[in-house]
Amino acid sequence: MYWSKIATTEAEFDAIAALNYETFVEEIPQHEPNSARRLIDKFHEENVYLIVYKNTEIVGMVAFRDARPFSLDQKIGDVEKHLDKELCHYLCELRLLAVKKAHRNGRVFTKLATSIYRYSYDKGYSACVISGTVREEKLYTQMGFRQFAPPVGTEEALYLPMVLTREASRGFRERLREQNNIFYPGPVALEKQLEHSTLSHRSEKFQQDLKQMKAQLLNLAQTNVVIPLVGTGTLANDAMLGQLKSEFNEERGLILVNGEFGNRLAKQAKQWGLQIEMMEFGWGQPFELEQIEQKLQLQTYRYMLFVHGETSNSTINPLERLIVLGKRYNIKLCADCISSFGATSFSMANLHYATAVSGKALGTVAGLSFVFCKEAPTNSNAPMYLNLPYYIEKEIPFTLPHNFVMAVNEALNAYPKRFALLQKRIEDVRNSEFASLLVGEAYPMIATIQHLKMAEIIAICGLNGYLLHSASDYLKHRQLAQISTIQPNFEKDFKKISELFHYVKETL
Repeated sequence: MYWSKIATTEAEFDAIAALNYETFVEEIPQHEPNSARRLIDKFHEENVYLIVYKNTEIVGMVAFRDARPFSLDQKIGDVEKHLDKELCHYLCELRLLAVKKAHRNGRVFTKLATSIYRYSYDKGYSACVISGTVREEKLYTQMGFRQFAPPVGTEEALYLPMVLTREASRGFRERLREQNNIFYPGPVALEKQLEHSTLSHRSEKFQQDLKQMKAQLLNLAQTNVVIPLVGTGTLANDAMLGQLKSEFNEERGLILVNGEFGNRLAKQAKQWGLQIEMMEFGWGQPFELEQIEQKLQLQTYRYMLFVHGETSNSTINPLERLIVLGKRYNIKLCADCISSFGATSFSMANLHYATAVSGKALGTVAGLSFVFCKEAPTNSNAPMYLNLPYYIEKEIPFTLPHNFVMAVNEALNAYPKRFALLQKRIEDVRNSEFASLLVGEAYPMIATIQHLKMAEIIAICGLNGYLLHSASDYLKHRQLAQISTIQPNFEKDFKKISELFHYVKETL
């Protein structure tokens, strides 16, 4: 397997010096031979080396440097004199592009090129300049470089000053974006594009399709009422909390928190002016049912809120045991099921309210959210767009995109088989190269991994087109990343990232 990374270890720097010597002393005579057969670049301390491995052997490299003067400056004068002004905002120089002779094939050069595009774009460089050997002019041109000044060097080692602009690499980057293998817990990559629909939400056909969607959702949720909204899960939670405010106003509620989204739900509840008390159990820690029951014995609460699938740490919280407590103490139980609905089979029959979305475990387009109700709410002081009784009264009070409704209908046809598919996928993660990194319990939507060098692992995966869920601050601060199972090409993509990680582990 060919893969790339940024060099970080002494072993990698030694291999770079050896390849540097092999290429720029023995093959292209630019430097004097030495007995160590190592060539350390004069800008070594300022270079960022992008290297290509074949399994665990370094077979290719290129060096990035953005400190001035460039090596090319010393040959042709300031490169800005030869370039358009708009290209000179943030320049870097590529040097020491080298590949072992036995590996000079399309796969290595493609890996080098794609890594150059990804790294230079992510760094925000306006353009990259390079002294390209004339013998590889065709290769550089295919990569998007163009000559911008007369050749330099000697007859034995003649070079072309060349530049790669962000604009020139746009087409390559777009193809790379399409080739990325994503492991995000939403939005979901769509296997086919949504068809545009101008069908009115007042038409009979729309009414039929909406009725079908609601019936399928209720069958999956095993409850009585569902209200679709155009918006995110946060919007659905606000609608649920607004309804609780109307029903319970100044009466006390309890919210259970063991992760980022529990904290977010608590913040939303406070913004609604709900009289809630928080029970915090620590990041990813299980709810202590005995402690909760002691709390319920000491205080009177009318409702209890919690996140069922706490995505931030891949924890599935104990719905059935909380239902038992709710019945025992006559408390209305309300749940954020945004990341659990569609991931694992459960019943909402005993939930007063619950929320879900289209664009996560259901595996379809983001844009619709749902509030499920045990009984239809009848009174609310919430603003009109969040007013659940108004939705029930008017049935379709606001525009619902028909193509969203049809996408959800199609996704729901995959159930109940999709439950088994997602369960199989999470078992594959538990038994994979990542097994030793797993933290928390994981459930059939997402797994969390942790490593002291997680930032480097994430960067390596990204450089090779494998995008872990990792950009959120709550993950960065804890050296965490996540692998979600909900994307359509998971099996193929996970097999490839597992192979990559097998070799990455040996180089960390």
